[in-house]
Amino acid sequence: MSNEIENKCIKKGVRLTDQRRLIAKVMSEASDHPDVDDLHKRVNQIDSKISIATVYRTVKLFEESGIVSKHDFKGNKARYEQTTHEHHDHLIDINTGEITEFINEDIEKLQKKVAEKLGYKLIDHRLELYGSKIKK
Repeated sequence: MSNEIENKCIKKGVRLTDQRRLIAKVMSEASDHPDVDDLHKRVNQIDSKISIATVYRTVKLFEESGIVSKHDFKGNKARYEQTTHEHHDHLIDINTGEITEFINEDIEKLQKKVAEKLGYKLIDHRLELYGSKIKK
């Protein structure tokens, strides 16, 4: 799997130490929205000498550089994902913490319409839905 975060760091001129390169690789391979503790555990399976402080500092650097996005989902630990140009929203399961990304054109149109009706041009938005699985 390609290390997209490492490539973004190179393009943005972010200096990559071996430890940062490993953290970038682990984050690039994540299919979920890990918090710093999750990242630290994953990185430590490869290199046990990397401290949690190093992971915190690296994630903050990546966030400040616009390489990863931070999400604070309702009182849970901050979670991170690669910054993408494709807009998407999140549905968070309040029981399991599972995060599902989705795109819905009807919602996008409605948000734009609401902003316009109130006299605004919509520049950006973030939508988080919280729910629990319906038992069948």
